[in-house]
Amino acid sequence: MKDFVHDLALAMASQGQGAAGLYGLLPFVLILGIFYFLILMPMRRRQKKIQEFQEALKVGDKIVTTSGIYGQITRVNEKSVQLQIADKVRIELARAAVGGYQGQEPVVTDTGNA
Repeated sequence: MKDFVHDLALAMASQGQGAAGLYGLLPFVLILGIFYFLILMPMRRRQKKIQEFQEALKVGDKIVTTSGIYGQITRVNEKSVQLQIADKVRIELARAAVGGYQGQEPVVTDTGNA
């Protein structure tokens, strides 16, 4: 009978530790969930918005680059665009260098350390 009580007590103690271990992980799971919803989801949405913007560029769009150059797109390639910045002055830019349309909020913004 003593062995049975002893085994029962050990079983109850081991179950208690398992539940306590689960409750101990709960704060970490909550922190990871908060991190995902506050940091990763908005970052993914912003990246998707930038990608859609860069894919939608077409000839004739008046844009501003991330370095502040204003111009009009004259040719669009797979990875670059040609930008007319003055009369008979054209430059080739990577699509990633296009910051947004002239007169609108920039789509691509510097998200570096402030």
